[in-house]
Amino acid sequence: MRSLIDELRTEHILKQEEFSVLIENYNDVDLSEYVFSMASGLRDDIFGEKIYVRGLIEFSNYCRNNCYYCGIRAGNLQADRYRLTQQEILECALEGYELGYRSFVLQSGEDPCFSDDDICWIVSSIRENLPDCAVTLSIGEKSRSAYQSYFDAGADRYLLRHETARSEHYRKLHPEELTLDNRIRCLYDLKEIGYQVGCGFMVGSPYQTADCLAEDLLFIHAFEPHMVGIGPFIPSAGTPFADRAAGSVELTLFMIALIRLMLPHANIPATTALGTLDPMGREKGIRAGANVLMPNLSPVSVRKKYSLYDNKICTGDESAQCRSCLERRVMAIGHTLAVDRGDAPGWSRKL
Repeated sequence: MRSLIDELRTEHILKQEEFSVLIENYNDVDLSEYVFSMASGLRDDIFGEKIYVRGLIEFSNYCRNNCYYCGIRAGNLQADRYRLTQQEILECALEGYELGYRSFVLQSGEDPCFSDDDICWIVSSIRENLPDCAVTLSIGEKSRSAYQSYFDAGADRYLLRHETARSEHYRKLHPEELTLDNRIRCLYDLKEIGYQVGCGFMVGSPYQTADCLAEDLLFIHAFEPHMVGIGPFIPSAGTPFADRAAGSVELTLFMIALIRLMLPHANIPATTALGTLDPMGREKGIRAGANVLMPNLSPVSVRKKYSLYDNKICTGDESAQCRSCLERRVMAIGHTLAVDRGDAPGWSRKL
């Protein structure tokens, strides 16, 4: 099977059945070590020793949707709801700038309390105060006109995980009013507008198979995103999947490596979910080919409330503590935190 890894390294694509065979054998130690070595070497060829950081600001855990896996779903009566004010969001970014961050991710549930004008004010305020910084939004499915308004206000990137490329699997994870077709429409709207676009999926979500994951890889190859965010499924209290088993860290790492070989220039985070299931999960993600970390800049008073899944790490650390901790951990594995925007190679903002 090493020959398939070699082919992926050079051709950046395999057939669906070939991806499925690799995925089914992810726990073969020799195979996984080989793919990690190939992926991390390719990452280093492109990005050097740099690991990019994005300051994450989780500004609201209200959501109108009822996705079956998500801890902030509308129907979760156990969720302790909050939303930051526009000024508080700006202050988080200003604090992050003082700590050295030059890229910020504004994330929330699909909170109807924030109008498009509100989002535009937040984005433009950050850009006016911090003109050398990149602004990423991760706020869900919107109309094309809304996406255009955010872009015009200064947003550079948009993260919207597709969750699964198989329609029947999507229906098992979401209520009927949410469709894969609309999610894909959103992704292509974002790309056509000119954003750096990120998609991604959970590894080990209920009803997922190796063939599902292979289809995800084929979709990602065809879509050619600038960013790919994946992490293990972790069950959350107050959801229909609360009693399901968590996804595999090892399979998640294997998928990160395959994505790196398939999309050499993509920005791929080692997610907080990896660190939640494994104390060394983020370091292992970097070893598997990831090149991005997303420390939390939200006020400590609300971090535990943004609970997409149970037992999330780093909810009690001040922003400066997170920054120092990550720097030490990254240096310990031979890398450095990059203090710049970290745009996708070749991307430039449309005028």
